[in-house]
Amino acid sequence: MHPTAHKGFIVAALLVATLAACWGTFSMADGAPRVIPVTARKFKYTPQVITLKKGVPVVLELISLDRLHGFNAPGLGIRADVMPGQTARVHILPQKTGTFPFHCDNFCGSGHQNMTGEIIVVD
Repeated sequence: MHPTAHKGFIVAALLVATLAACWGTFSMADGAPRVIPVTARKFKYTPQVITLKKGVPVVLELISLDRLHGFNAPGLGIRADVMPGQTARVHILPQKTGTFPFHCDNFCGSGHQNMTGEIIVVD
């Protein structure tokens, strides 16, 4: 490799690294919501407990690993169908603290009643 080509490569690599570092800073600073992946499968959500901060936006990315499920957190006004191979995105901006149960509301077999969890919103 020609010596000047090597210097150009180093400059380009440093520029890319700097831009990547700045991009991460901007995406955090612009208020982009935190994304929380949630998987559903007979008869369990993972994670079963989700902790959020009051007034801080989040997006739940819900995906089923096996069949149609539902995600229902009535205390927060959240309801979504969770289909295999598709991501359901639920945007949340919690306005009150507390513990809010969620459950599957699409019957998925014996054990369905145990498919529950909770969202805990703290100050």
